[in-house]
Amino acid sequence: MTLKYRLFGLTFLIGLVLDQWTKRSVVENLYYGERLEIIPGIFDLTHVRNPGGAFSLFADGPFEWRMFFFVGATILAIILLTIFLVQHEGEDYLIPIALGLVMAGAVGNMIDRLSYGEVIDFIDVHLWSGYIWPTFNIADSAIVLGVGLLLFDVFVGEKQHAKSDEPLQGPG
Repeated sequence: MTLKYRLFGLTFLIGLVLDQWTKRSVVENLYYGERLEIIPGIFDLTHVRNPGGAFSLFADGPFEWRMFFFVGATILAIILLTIFLVQHEGEDYLIPIALGLVMAGAVGNMIDRLSYGEVIDFIDVHLWSGYIWPTFNIADSAIVLGVGLLLFDVFVGEKQHAKSDEPLQGPG
């Protein structure tokens, strides 16, 4: 097994286990709607459910439609991520880790949808003037981090590759 598959698999496994473990802990230890203040005014754990997507997108749509849409979109994402991983020929570690994070997040939230009909969220971050960022979970964080790493590779990694591909020039 090549390095890219080991890195992808390990990242996926760690991300998925961490996501599911934290969600199970929230369900078992906090009532729905209960808030546990961790760092006053900055960080709370709050047990909420999200029937929609990011920022509760489509949360008010019919249950069957939401399930078809979100599970279908997740299956498509899994297929595309797998194709991208297989076709990636680089020996770097960033792309397999990024893809493992995105896949772990997608699968983690799909498990929630299939198990509960909605996604378990619990991380509340307070920003400024009393504004609280929409509640999220480890799977959401993994997706955002993975996409961020992919964007970093596209914009910064490509420049590094281009510099290393330039022919060496002698003096003069």
